[in-house]
Amino acid sequence: MSHARAVFLMVLVTLLWSIAGVVTRHLDAAHSFEVTFWRSFFNAIALAIALTAMRGPKLWKSLPGWPRTVWVSGLCWAVMFTAFMLAITLTTVANVLVTMALGPLVTALFALFFLGHRPPSRTWLAIVIAGSGIAWMFGREAQAGVSLTGTLVALAVPIAAAVNWTILQHIHQHPRNGEQPVQDMLPAVWIGAVLSSAMTLPLAWPMQSSTHDLALLALLGSVQLAIPCLLAVRLARELPAPEISLLALLEVVFGVAWAWLGAGEQPSTNTLVGGGLVLAALVSNEMLAMRNRVPA
Repeated sequence: MSHARAVFLMVLVTLLWSIAGVVTRHLDAAHSFEVTFWRSFFNAIALAIALTAMRGPKLWKSLPGWPRTVWVSGLCWAVMFTAFMLAITLTTVANVLVTMALGPLVTALFALFFLGHRPPSRTWLAIVIAGSGIAWMFGREAQAGVSLTGTLVALAVPIAAAVNWTILQHIHQHPRNGEQPVQDMLPAVWIGAVLSSAMTLPLAWPMQSSTHDLALLALLGSVQLAIPCLLAVRLARELPAPEISLLALLEVVFGVAWAWLGAGEQPSTNTLVGGGLVLAALVSNEMLAMRNRVPA
């Protein structure tokens, strides 16, 4: 896969991820843990169908022998799935996405300390610029009295994501026995969905979702979660972990825009300024990357 195509697909991934906030705002009666349960439940079903079609029934027969890294990655996905939806129900979409955007910095630090990767100067500069935009938005939102609980819950998402991207990068760059990577990490997404739904089921009672709610949550579980997560795992073979995490910041821009246009959550001027810095950092980083690859 060419780098340009991998970047395009990663942008598509962030676009699909970004619809979660606006869709959640149109639910009728489902509450926080119930929302998380149903989204993860439908995600697990969609992933089971997709993985069976891609890998065949033999995939499930080998479940007891799946490597430990698959289960650790699955736990990371479970934390991400659960914390994100809980945070969305506790605070504004913009605040959740801004907090999640700490991911590139955490990922770059994890990759540096645990894998010995040194990102190029352009990536560090982009992280600093994007981080400045995030700090600007976060500071202003905090002054406006945004829920601290929602922010703390949302903070679990970039930390789990950084661990996950670092694991995936390590596997694809350090295969066993000196061969090509043999660990299939796609089942980890399914494990995450199953764990998330199992953890939130006891807390989801009494169920209050309407048929309308279930239809929207099924959309989130399949289109917003299953498809882009499978794509993201595949793209981890093509793009460095810091770059994937940096591109994922586009979810901030897309998500805030969807919430504004589709749910009336109009962002403040400070949010727009900070989001502009994030977008500028992404565009600059990718343009420099393309410029450096042209002579080669």
